[in-house]
Amino acid sequence: MRIEIICTGDEVLTGKIVNTNFSYMTQKLEDAGLAVVWGTTVGDDRDRLLEAFHLAGQRADAVIVNGGLGPTIDDLSQEIAAQAAGVDLILHDQWLEKMEGFFTRRGRTMPPNNRKQAMLPSTAEMLDNPIGTACGFAMEIGAARFFFTPGVPRELHRMLEQQIIPRLLAREGGVAPTIHLKRFHIYGLGESHVDQLLTGLEDLVPDGSLKLGFRAHYPQIEVKLTLRGTDMNDVQRKLAPVQAEVRRRIGNFIVAEDDQTLESVLLAELRRTNATLALAETFTGGLIAGRLAPHAAADRIFLRAVISRDPAQLHAAVGLPTPHSPLDERTAKTVATAIRQQANATHALAVLIDLDEGTDRMDLGATVWISIATTNQTQSRRARILGGRDWIRLGAAELAMDCLRRTLHGLPIDQRTDFEKT
Repeated sequence: MRIEIICTGDEVLTGKIVNTNFSYMTQKLEDAGLAVVWGTTVGDDRDRLLEAFHLAGQRADAVIVNGGLGPTIDDLSQEIAAQAAGVDLILHDQWLEKMEGFFTRRGRTMPPNNRKQAMLPSTAEMLDNPIGTACGFAMEIGAARFFFTPGVPRELHRMLEQQIIPRLLAREGGVAPTIHLKRFHIYGLGESHVDQLLTGLEDLVPDGSLKLGFRAHYPQIEVKLTLRGTDMNDVQRKLAPVQAEVRRRIGNFIVAEDDQTLESVLLAELRRTNATLALAETFTGGLIAGRLAPHAAADRIFLRAVISRDPAQLHAAVGLPTPHSPLDERTAKTVATAIRQQANATHALAVLIDLDEGTDRMDLGATVWISIATTNQTQSRRARILGGRDWIRLGAAELAMDCLRRTLHGLPIDQRTDFEKT
C-alpha cells in the first residue's frame, strides 16, 4: 500500500512550528508495517491544497491529511476535500450535538464559528474525536482513501492509533492481522555494525511477515522487529527464534528492551538487590543524575550526587584534598570510593572528564575516566571520545551508565565500543 501524508498550515510550511506530527505518524505507521511513500506540506491556500489532494488521489492508495479542521477562517480541509471529490458540504447533526455537549459540560456556550467543524463532505465517514471538537473523517478522492485528522497532537495520536491504522491494515489485507513490535536498545555499536551483525535475520521468518528496522539516536541504536501474524500466538511463535538470535548476535551491547530505558534497567537491578547509589560527575552537567532522579524508583535508591566543573571542588565536596596531578585511574577510584562512603551507599559511580584544549569542534576530544565502587571492589575504565562538547557529554554519560549496568549484571566493563578513539 502506498501511503501519502499531507500536513497543512502556514505555520508548518514556514517552520514557525516544528512538524512533530509528521515524524510521529510515519513512526507509528512503520511500526505497523505500513510504508509512507510521500510526504507533502501545504500552506493555507485553497488552490494549492486542491492541487495536493488531486495529486495524492492519483498516486497514493491511502492519504492522511493532518490539520485544517479547526473553526477559523484558515481551516480549509473540509471545504477543499468536498471540492476535490465534487460533493457538497453538509451539516453532521450528530457531531454538532456532541460539540455542543462538549462546551456545555465545561460551563460554556459554543461559539457560532465552531459549527463549521460539523460541516463534512456528504460522502464522508466521520471519525470520532472523544477529546476535542475537531472530528476526523474519511472519504474517497480519486483512487485513494483519504483520512483527515486534527492538528492537536494528542487528538491526532488517539485517532491514528485507534481508528486509522486498523482501517489501513484491514484495507490492505481484508482482515486486520495481528501486528507486534519488538524493540532492542543497543549501546556501544554503530548503526552499520549492527546492520552487519543482523544480516539475514529476516530470512528466519520465510513467509516474509518480519520487517527489520533501525533508528539511530546517539548514543544508542534501536533495532525494531515488526511481525505480522494471524493472532498473537502466531506472532510469538515466529518471534521466539528471531529475538533469541538478536540476543545471541548483539550480546552484551543490548542495554534494554521494548519500553525499558537504560536508567530504568539500572534502577530495577539496584532495587532488586536492595542496593543504593551515589554519583560524582564532572563536565556532564549532571546528565546521569538528571536521567535517574525523575523516576519514582530512584527515591530510595539514588542517595547523592556531586556535580562540578572543577575537579578541586569535586574533591572538596567528597572530603578529599585538592588534587595536584592530572586525572587518572587512581583519582577516579579515589573519588568513587570517597562518595560511596560519604553517602553510605552500596554503589558509587564517578565520571571524571579531562577535556582537550581548544574551541568546540568536531574533532574536539576528551579523556574519560569512569570508576565504580562497591562494598567489595572498585573498578575503573578509561575511554577517549571525540566529536565536540555535546557529543562528549552524551557519550561519557551513556558509557558510565552502561559500565554500571555491566557491573550489576556481572559483565566486563572494559568491552570496547565503536564510539571510542585510540
